[in-house]
Amino acid sequence: MASYHLNVKTIQRSQGRSSTAAAAYRAGERITCDRYGVEHDYTRKSGVEYTEILTPADAPDWASDRSDLWNAVEASETRKNSVVAREWEVALPHTLSDDERRDLALGFAQGLVDRYGVVADVAIHSPHREGDQRNHHAHILTSTRRIGPEGFGEKTRELDVKQTSSREVTAMRESWAGMQNEALERAGTGETVDHRSLEAQREEAEREAREAEERGEAEKALRAQLEVEALSRDPEPKLGPRTSAMERRAQREAEAEGVAYTPVTDRGAAVSARRAERSMFEEA
Repeated sequence: MASYHLNVKTIQRSQGRSSTAAAAYRAGERITCDRYGVEHDYTRKSGVEYTEILTPADAPDWASDRSDLWNAVEASETRKNSVVAREWEVALPHTLSDDERRDLALGFAQGLVDRYGVVADVAIHSPHREGDQRNHHAHILTSTRRIGPEGFGEKTRELDVKQTSSREVTAMRESWAGMQNEALERAGTGETVDHRSLEAQREEAEREAREAEERGEAEKALRAQLEVEALSRDPEPKLGPRTSAMERRAQREAEAEGVAYTPVTDRGAAVSARRAERSMFEEA
């Protein structure tokens, strides 16, 4: 099963943040913030593979310019504690091609534009040089106001109010899982993702195991029980940049010498063992 990740965060003035700084950093560009008189220059930032701004069909032309867009966002918010932007951070399957990952990220961003009437600024990032090289991901900044021919209008309150925001985020998490699974199927990877918590997945697997056993379907019950055990295991430890770099260097050296790679750190060994366990259950 491929890795699933979707995290929704807000850019708030009360935290000393601005949408102009956030957009400049994620896109690797230079934006001068008119509100604060500060230039945010991230043109030397590496790892930005692709950027694009998506807008509703009737949005003004200036909304497609990154500097004009986010300065207009800042100007539309007058409160000192305003939420000025929302960020949707998603993991992109490493088994897809660059074009497939780009289409997947843009497809999800377009869904946000269509559903909420907002502007979406997409930045696709490559894995960090010293981190997990499977960690392709995208940052999607969206306005917190709907936009029309006259500019920004009402707030997207359905994402601000607790009673509705939870339902909306759940719906988008499910949508993102469905889009990934369609892309993975088209690519023929044989992988799937699941947006539900491990606990929810484990409960369903337990139910399937019980029902299969009651029907006398021994093989199906066994496979379901193996899935329960796999979902009950501890999550894979995080390596961290320095440890990850050490392990990658050891892998390269082992490959050059034609010998089997052996982890050189305790955490690397733990990750290797966890992946071996997961592989065993997937192949069962």
